This record gives sequence, C-alpha cells and structure tokens, in this order.
Amino acid sequence: MDATTHSKSEHIDVRASAPVKQLLKEAARVAHKNVSEFLLDAGINAANQTLADRPRFDLSEEQWLAFQAALDKPVTDKPQLKNLLSEPRMLG
Repeated sequence: MDATTHSKSEHIDVRASAPVKQLLKEAARVAHKNVSEFLLDAGINAANQTLADRPRFDLSEEQWLAFQAALDKPVTDKPQLKNLLSEPRMLG
C-alpha cells in the first residue's frame, strides 16, 4: 500500500518541535513531495515493515487443525541430520 492507493478522506494531526518540522520539510523538499505526502509515505512504509515482521497465519479451520497436529507429533530421531550437524564446519 502507498499513499496514492486510496482517496484521502481522514485527517491526522502531528505535533513536532521546530527543528523536527524543519528537518521534515527539508527531507520532503529533497524527495519532491510536500510534508504531508512525505510523512504519509514514511508512515506507511514503517507500518508495513512493522507488520511484516510479525508472524501471521491465515488458515482455514481444517488447515489449523492439521498444523496443530503436526506440531504435536512426537519427535523422531534423524541420524543423518545429527551426523550433518556434528561434522566440523568450514566457518567454525
């Protein structure tokens, strides 16, 4: 999602110190945007990044039950994996 995806019908107020406002104005000017566009784009990017870092599973009830069943299965011995992880590695 970006700032141009939807029509803008809501208003957001932000209070900032004079130096912060000046910094934002300068950054917006360099980016060829007005301060509102600059803040909205930056806020959307930050929100998307914050939410992308959170695990999310969209599963049907059947898929959720199958997922839980897989997690609940007893651990089985995996000798090849054990051997692989016990071998000396190139990077230490």
